Amino acid sequence: MAIGALLGSALLAVPVTAHAAAAPAPASAPASAATSAAAVGLDDPAKKDIAMQIVSSAENSSLDWKAQYKYIEDIDDGRGYTAGIIGFCSGTGDMLDLVEYYTDVKPGNVLAKYLPALRQVDGTDSHKGLDPNFTKDWAKAAQDGEFKKAQDHERDRVYFNPAVKQGKSDGVGTLGQFIYYDAIVMHGDGTDSTSFRNIRKRALSKAKPPAQGGNETTWLNAFLDARVWAMKQEEAHSDTSRVDTAQRVFLKKGNLNLNTPLDWKVYGDPFHIG
Repeated sequence: MAIGALLGSALLAVPVTAHAAAAPAPASAPASAATSAAAVGLDDPAKKDIAMQIVSSAENSSLDWKAQYKYIEDIDDGRGYTAGIIGFCSGTGDMLDLVEYYTDVKPGNVLAKYLPALRQVDGTDSHKGLDPNFTKDWAKAAQDGEFKKAQDHERDRVYFNPAVKQGKSDGVGTLGQFIYYDAIVMHGDGTDSTSFRNIRKRALSKAKPPAQGGNETTWLNAFLDARVWAMKQEEAHSDTSRVDTAQRVFLKKGNLNLNTPLDWKVYGDPFHIG
């Protein structure tokens, strides 16, 4: 289920600790495949595409994330309409931000006329002023390359970039950055107890991230424990398989670089990236 949420203020400040450079291999030795966990981040284009596929497996039961620009429905979670590649919601403000940005880029677009209604329903599950044609117009907008770019822009600004930034600051590798990203996608980074920042705060009471001298696997397990707690606080999130049979699987295998092949399950459905 796609759950969007407004990004709060800046992520918790954590001192950035540089990773010690690995000792160079002898000139005659081939480059080792076992690179540092943080050598390639989630912002590497290939890794970012993998991240989008894994999130889509949980949000849309499909690896084809690029088919989700047109997606829109009310999934009865109290957040109004959920739509697009990351689950922008009419009730949490991120859909409003998206349509405002799209309208700045392309005035007079098919969704611009819904801005007053989106402002009115923000914070509620109401469809007032959106029905009966909003879903049709959303699908129509999704045929526009500028709207796709706008969705990409807002996904990165609100969710992806902050997750990667915090992950690098905490000294976690590609998998850890993905774990952060998936948490921000579902919970947002507001001030409520189940938000990303407070999931991280809860984890900090049990372990330390690598940047603070902790073990990466221990830290990520503590973070996932806190994430599962947060998910169980709300019925709409109570199925924790996107953690239990996906992220935990990668972590138990020690796949801190999120290297392929990847095999996991979400809601019982198997997925594979070769």
